[in-house]
Amino acid sequence: MRSRRTTAQALQAIARPVFTTREIAALRGASVASTSQALRRLATAGLLTALTRGIWCRPSDPRFSRFALVPFLAAGHPAYVSLVTALHLHARIEQIPQVVQIATTGHTRVVRTALGRYDFHRIHPGFFAGFDWYRGGREFLIASPEKALVDCLYLASRKGKRFRFLSGVDLGGGFDRAAARRWVRRISDPRIGKHVARSLAALLDTRRDPSADRRPPA
Repeated sequence: MRSRRTTAQALQAIARPVFTTREIAALRGASVASTSQALRRLATAGLLTALTRGIWCRPSDPRFSRFALVPFLAAGHPAYVSLVTALHLHARIEQIPQVVQIATTGHTRVVRTALGRYDFHRIHPGFFAGFDWYRGGREFLIASPEKALVDCLYLASRKGKRFRFLSGVDLGGGFDRAAARRWVRRISDPRIGKHVARSLAALLDTRRDPSADRRPPA
């Protein structure tokens, strides 16, 4: 029979800053109930933080950020950080979002945790692309700046004014305008696609690339 691990040994074996009660219980070879009690004792001692039911973190771990929680909250659906949150992480907008905004193929929903609110926004599975691991790590997926912007316009076409007004968005310095236009062309709904195309064209026109003025005429 496999020997049991202590809670400390199980936490060391998990080797990441966010984990679930069930994961630690499996590593301990113990019940979920007894493991939950052990983790609560560590939280009381200030060594762990309970984020939401069944999900914990080690806030002292240098790899920890509130974005590492996203895969654990996605309820088994693919998900990536996008919208204004992603634009801010890419330093494309000064506006600091008060919530973590996420694109998913699952249901639109709001999840509240000890770290704040997480808003999941459903997008069509055929439009679920344009993301990669953040800065080469493996903690969470994030949209490219171009896809994050188009995601904002895509949701604005269906959800009113919430993502329509992007104050201070920076579309210079390496922002790939052609890639943004390509993402718009991948929208399968013609009505939404036309709406997003018009919104993107207006946004690109008002934030014209200054380098274009220095190019010689064709």
